[in-house]
Amino acid sequence: MDGGGRVAQPLKRSSRPTRADTAARAFWRNVQPEILTRIRRCFRRFLGPVEQWQVPRGAGLVAATLFVLAAIAYGTVKGEHVSEALAQLKDARDGLANAVGFRIQQRSVSGQRQLTETDVLSLAGVTERTSLLFLDVDAARERLTASPWIAEASVHKFYPGRLRIEITEREAFALWQKDAKVSVIAADGTVLGPLGDRRFAALPLVVGPGAAKKAKDFLAVLDRHPAIRDSVRASILVADRRWNLKLKNGIDVRLPESDVEGGLDKLAALDRDKKLTSRDITAIDLRLPDRVTVRLSDSAAQAREEALKARKPKGKGGSA
Repeated sequence: MDGGGRVAQPLKRSSRPTRADTAARAFWRNVQPEILTRIRRCFRRFLGPVEQWQVPRGAGLVAATLFVLAAIAYGTVKGEHVSEALAQLKDARDGLANAVGFRIQQRSVSGQRQLTETDVLSLAGVTERTSLLFLDVDAARERLTASPWIAEASVHKFYPGRLRIEITEREAFALWQKDAKVSVIAADGTVLGPLGDRRFAALPLVVGPGAAKKAKDFLAVLDRHPAIRDSVRASILVADRRWNLKLKNGIDVRLPESDVEGGLDKLAALDRDKKLTSRDITAIDLRLPDRVTVRLSDSAAQAREEALKARKPKGKGGSA
């Protein structure tokens, strides 16, 4: 005992197992085999097919090939070479088809007038390497009609080596000036291209936003007055509502908005009877139905003013 009357405890625990330790060990000895058995059953159920699966011969080569192809595809996309790769694949495919007898040996193009046969084939995407087998006629037709010069197109394949393309061209109808740029247009207002060919220089000229779409109807009315039509330099659409005529001698003719035919009839009659467009004037206003307004040139206005002054009677006066 220590000085306080307490029983002294040993410094080291006894190595003899306690009753609780014995019970725990007995419990785990009974439970452990059952747990291990369940674990083994789970492994057999889920991993059994994998254990029984045998790797086929050549699988390593296939895996390596797929890895290389994936690396090439990644590099192609990452390097933005997809279009070049597709073009090379297309050429290889067409080359193989041509080698087995599907080369396009006969090309027939009809309906072209402004375009050449070479132009039509190029628009359709047909080259010397193109094979008939892999030519997509729908895509070729879409490429052809995407050209403003071609209104309709048909593409026919005749195996093993004949191709026929038929097109309907739009015709150059007029010139359209907008923002100081002159373009050739068709009757439906389609812009065919910039004025770069002197063959179209004699076409009628329309000016202003919206004039291309309305040119067909207006020029049809103007054609019924050939004498006026031949003296017109340009037809100008004003505010998308009415037309002005710029004559070749510089006179501006303001036509009415609602009755263009009537305005042209009146102008033709005045020119026939009074030689109006041959006079020294700068503008003719036909917008009002009950009158015609004419603006004289500066020289004509001055001459008229002097003539009027000369007609005035002199004041009476006597000598002193």
